[in-house]
Amino acid sequence: MQYPIYLDYNATTPLDPEVLKVYYKALQHSFANAASRGYSLAEQVRQETEIARQTIANFIHTTPESIIFTSGATESINLALKGAAHIYRSRGKHLITQATEHKAVLDTYQALECEGFKITTLPVNNMGLVDVDALAHAITDETILVSIMHANNETGVIQPINEIGKITKERGVILHVDAAQSCGKIDVNVEEMQADLLSFSAHKMYGPKGIGALFVRKKNPYIRLEPCMHGGGHEHSMRSGTLNVPGVLAFAKACEVAQAAIKEEKQKLFNLQSFFWQKIQRELSDVALNGHPSKRLPNTLNISFGYVEGEAALKGINEKVAVSSGSACSSAVVETSYVLKAMQVPTPYAHTAIRFSLGRFTTQEEVSEAAEHVIKVIKELRKSSPIYQVRQQGIQGGFFAKYEEVRS
Repeated sequence: MQYPIYLDYNATTPLDPEVLKVYYKALQHSFANAASRGYSLAEQVRQETEIARQTIANFIHTTPESIIFTSGATESINLALKGAAHIYRSRGKHLITQATEHKAVLDTYQALECEGFKITTLPVNNMGLVDVDALAHAITDETILVSIMHANNETGVIQPINEIGKITKERGVILHVDAAQSCGKIDVNVEEMQADLLSFSAHKMYGPKGIGALFVRKKNPYIRLEPCMHGGGHEHSMRSGTLNVPGVLAFAKACEVAQAAIKEEKQKLFNLQSFFWQKIQRELSDVALNGHPSKRLPNTLNISFGYVEGEAALKGINEKVAVSSGSACSSAVVETSYVLKAMQVPTPYAHTAIRFSLGRFTTQEEVSEAAEHVIKVIKELRKSSPIYQVRQQGIQGGFFAKYEEVRS
C-alpha cells in the first residue's frame, strides 16, 4: 500500500499508462508546428492532429470541425461565455447560470456583469439540483446565454441538462455546458443535451494538463464567438497560438481509453463508492451525504462529519488519504464551500464536509483502508469534543438529526 491513498480524482487524475506512451512518443517525434507548410514533418503532424480532433469529437458525439483546442476547461469556459456574450450582445444582455457553478463560470459572469451584462444566478435545492421550471421562467426576450454545468465538482450532482437543453433550444437561447467533471465518468452527448457550447479538459480524464477543448455548434444553429486571443488565426480564428500537439494526441488517446472503459468503470466506481459510504455509516453516527443520493457521479462522495472541527479532520485524514474539502481551484482560501452554502447545508456541517473522489486506479483495498483511517480520525477528534460528549448524553442530539430530516 502506497501512502497517501489518492482519493482526489475530481481535482486531477494521473496519466493513464496508454496515454503516457502516446504523449511521450509525440514529445519526441511530433514536435513540428501543425500550422507550418512546405515540408513533410509538418504535414504529418497536421494529419495526426486532425485524426485526434476526430477522435475527441466522436467522444462527445459531434463533428471534428466543432472542436476548438484550448489550454483547458477554464480557458474553454472563458472563450465560450465571453465570446458568445460579446458577439450576441446586440440581441440582449441577459445571462443565466446557477449558484453552484464552478468559479470559472461564476467569475467570468462577474466580469461580464462589470461590462454591463445582467446576470441571473438561479438557486438550487438542498439536493443541489436547479429547478428547470424556474430556469424557464427566468428566460426573457433579452436572454442570450445560459450556462449550467453537467456534474458538480464538489458533490458530483448531475443536473437535468437534457431538459434544460430542450428549453433553451425552444426559446432560441445559447446553452453552454461545463462538462469538465462528467467527461470520462458518464456519457456526454452534445446532441442529446442540445448544447451549443461545451467545455472539457484532458487532465480530468487521465490525460495531461495544459490541453482542453471547446465544442462550438456548427449547425442548428451555427454559433459564432468573439475570440479571446488574437494572433495567427489558429483554430478557425477562435483561439490563436501554436497548437500543443503532444497534448492533443494524448487527449485523444485519453478519450479513446475512456470510451472503451466507461461502462465497466462506472460500475466499478459505483460499487467502491457504495462500499466506502456504507462502511462510514456503520461505524460513525452523525454523518451526512451532501447532494442527491442517486443523481450523482459514480465516483464522488461529499460527506459532512458532525461534531468535529473541519480543518483538524482534513489534516488528520490527509496523513494517509489525499482528499480535499471542496474545489481544488479555490482551496487556497479556507472558507465554507459556496456550493454547500447554496444547498442550504448548515454551516457547522458545511465546514466539516470532505470530498472523496475515486478513480480508475482506486482499488478495493485502498477504499477499505481509507474508510478505516477516516473512521479512526473522526472518532479520535470526537473524544476531545465537549459538544460531542453532550451529544452522547442525549442532551443536545437533535440538530444533526433535524438536518437529515429536512434533506430527506
